[in-house]
Amino acid sequence: MWSKKQITHHKKAAKLLIKIKDLTFRHIQKNKGITEYQVQQFILKNYKDFGLITDKFPPIVAFNESSSTPEFYPEKNSKKLKKSTFILIDLWAKLKAKDAPFADITWVAFYGKRVPKRIQRVFNIAIAARTAALEHMETELKKGRTPTGKDMESAAFKIIKEAGHGKNIRHSLGHSIGTRQGHGPKPDWIYNKNSRRLHKNLAYTIEPGIYLKNRFGVRSEMDFFISKDDKIILTTDLQKRIILI
Repeated sequence: MWSKKQITHHKKAAKLLIKIKDLTFRHIQKNKGITEYQVQQFILKNYKDFGLITDKFPPIVAFNESSSTPEFYPEKNSKKLKKSTFILIDLWAKLKAKDAPFADITWVAFYGKRVPKRIQRVFNIAIAARTAALEHMETELKKGRTPTGKDMESAAFKIIKEAGHGKNIRHSLGHSIGTRQGHGPKPDWIYNKNSRRLHKNLAYTIEPGIYLKNRFGVRSEMDFFISKDDKIILTTDLQKRIILI
C-alpha cells in the first residue's frame, strides 16, 4: 500500500487537478467558440505548467452527445461550444516524482441560462448513487469491516437501477488509483467482480455514471482512501451541483 510520502503526493496532485478544473471552466466561459479538442489541449498545457504528468491517454472533454461515451477522446475537428451545451471533463495526472500516485476527477457543467430538467434529474441520480456508496462504506467501517468493491458497487447501482437507468450503466463504479497510469490493477477495482475487502492507505475513485446513448452522459468522480484507523479520507472535492457557465 502507499507510503505517507505517496499519500502526500496524491493529495497534492488532487488539489492541482481541482485548480485546473476551475481554470478550465473559466477558460471555456471566456472562449465561447472553443472546441472539445481545444479544451483538452488547454488542460494538457496546465498539466505542464503545474508540474504534472499523465499516462498515455489524454484528458476527456465531451460536449453534449459526446459525453454519452464513457471514454471519449476528441479529435482536432471536434464539436464547438454553442448555447445549451452540456460539458463533461475527466482529468487524471500525477506529480513528477518517483512512485507518485495519480489523482483522478470528473466534473460536469452546462453552458446556458438554465440546466435542462432532464440533465438535472440524471445528475441528481448519479450524486445519490455516489452518496449511497460512501454511506455503505461508512456503515461497514462502523461495524469493524472494510467494505468490498462488489458491495459498494451494488449499493450505488441499486439507486441508478431503481431510477430506471440500469441499462444506461456502462462502466464500473470505481477503480484503484495507480502510479504508472490512472487506473490501478483491475482486481482492486470497485466493481462486481471484486469480493475482496478494499485496501487501506490506497486511493480509489467513486465515479457513478449514467449514459443516455446519443444524448448525454453524466459522471461524478472523486477520490478517497481508508486510513489505517478506519477513517474515510476524501482527497478531492465532491461536486454537488452542475456548474453553470
